[in-house]
Formats: sequence, structure tokens, C-alpha cells
Amino acid sequence: MRAVVQRVSEASVTVDGRVTGAIGRGFLVLLCGMAGDTETDAGKLARKIAALRIFRDQAGKMNLPLSAVAGEVLAVSQFTLAAQGMESGNRPGFSRAAPPELGQQLYDHFCTVLRGEGVRVETGIFGADMQVALINDGPVTIPFDTTA
Repeated sequence: MRAVVQRVSEASVTVDGRVTGAIGRGFLVLLCGMAGDTETDAGKLARKIAALRIFRDQAGKMNLPLSAVAGEVLAVSQFTLAAQGMESGNRPGFSRAAPPELGQQLYDHFCTVLRGEGVRVETGIFGADMQVALINDGPVTIPFDTTA
């Protein structure tokens, strides 16, 4: 699984002119299931992100997890995180992304596990053309790859 986590003051996703998910303080998580990934990978990543300590404590250090700040997650599927082949040309390939059915299963499982960790989760629509708006807080942006 690949993910990009952005600490946000707020974020939303819109599909066909309709907001499908919106959060206040928390994480915007762009998520891509990769070929060969399993629900175990998705669950492990969800728990890691739920426990990620990147909110400022009273001393101003990044030391607090979502639960300490009543943070939320906006999870958005993004198969383009599987891009490859740019070193030899200008058009990326996405063949390392999980097939759509598996990708959606992994995305849904990731969201279910996050909710099980007590996190409020909003979502986009898997496979849709989405417009994502955010205010990146910091900015803080952290990539994850369960195969690395």
C-alpha cells in the first residue's frame, strides 16, 4: 500500500459538484492499493496512521496522535501513487496499482480499520474523478509504502 498523509486544518472532496467528504483538523490520506497487497497490509497501514504522532504538543513538538486532538481523516483513493517509468519517458505507467476490485477492497478495509481505531473517517468515491481541497497545516506531508 502507498499513502501520502497530509496534516490539514481542513479538507474536502467533491464529485460531480457534490461534497462527498469533509473534515476539520486531521489528515488527508491519499491511498493506493498496489498489486499483491492484502487486507493485512491495509490494516497495518491504517493502525500506523491512526497512531502517527505529528500534531504539536504544548511544547510545539510534533508528538501527538489524531486521538489527542480529536482529529479526523479524509481518505481519498489515488491510483496514480503507483506511477512508474518516468526515468525513461514522460508518460507514467500504473500497472503496479492493484486491479480496481482489489483496490476498492483494500481502500474500504483501510477505512474500516481506521474507524475501528476510533477515528472519524470521511471518504471520496473510489474510482471517481474527484476535486480535493485542503489547507495543509505546517505544511506536513509524509509518504508511506508498506513494501519499503
